[in-house]
Amino acid sequence: MFRNGGRFYISVDLEGLACVIGEYGKGLGFDTPGYAFARGEATEEVNAAVKALYDRKASEVWVWDSHGKGYNLLYDKLDPRAKIVMGAGSKKRFPLIETGFDGVLFIGYHGYDVPNAVLAHVYSSATYQYMRVNGRDVGEAQIDGAIAGKYGVPVIFLSSDDICVSQANNSFPGVKTVVTKRSLAWNSCVSEHPETVKKAIYAAVCDALESPAPEPFAFGSPFEYEIRYKRIEYAESCSLRSFDNTPFERVDAYTVKGTLADPEDILR
Repeated sequence: MFRNGGRFYISVDLEGLACVIGEYGKGLGFDTPGYAFARGEATEEVNAAVKALYDRKASEVWVWDSHGKGYNLLYDKLDPRAKIVMGAGSKKRFPLIETGFDGVLFIGYHGYDVPNAVLAHVYSSATYQYMRVNGRDVGEAQIDGAIAGKYGVPVIFLSSDDICVSQANNSFPGVKTVVTKRSLAWNSCVSEHPETVKKAIYAAVCDALESPAPEPFAFGSPFEYEIRYKRIEYAESCSLRSFDNTPFERVDAYTVKGTLADPEDILR
């Protein structure tokens, strides 16, 4: 079980929320139908997790608005006990996580690219076909989990569609999860009702805090990192360098790979 007075960091995306599918042929941006609903639903799903954390004696909860440019949630509707991490430009995932946290929670995350997964992508649906670590596909949950793990912080909870939840269960032993919807296609699903999801999030987060803390997630060091882009010129202009300062290898027209020692170097 987690100690009383723990500190927790919630990262909230939008694609994995209940009843969120974006616009056909597009992702989920400011100008897409359903974005206004997604803002409110994200706020309410986060509030369910925040309430559970404080009901189980957390001392501090940070909520990081991590979708797009980091200005999505309805901030005046968030639980006022939460601290809010927002905006873009810090050039760092989980700003100030190095100050010491007991667990991270992922709300509204989405899967990496597999058939039929709702709004699946890795960081940019317009830029990348896939990212792989040590030969295995990874998504934002796995990379973010490894960055948190670098600072000794385990992933304790994730909510998303059924495919992303399956990917998370394969990556994070002991993680507690909530399925918000069943994926049918990139812009189609069978969703649970938002009220059902909020109740499930509350219960699962309570369960997470009453269960043994999982081990922090790690890729190992060093690890092989491979990126396949959607455009040839992106691969041509890739400036990534391996931990020994050699340029990444050009595997084919779209793909580069190299060896890194730090998961944060993936996004630098």
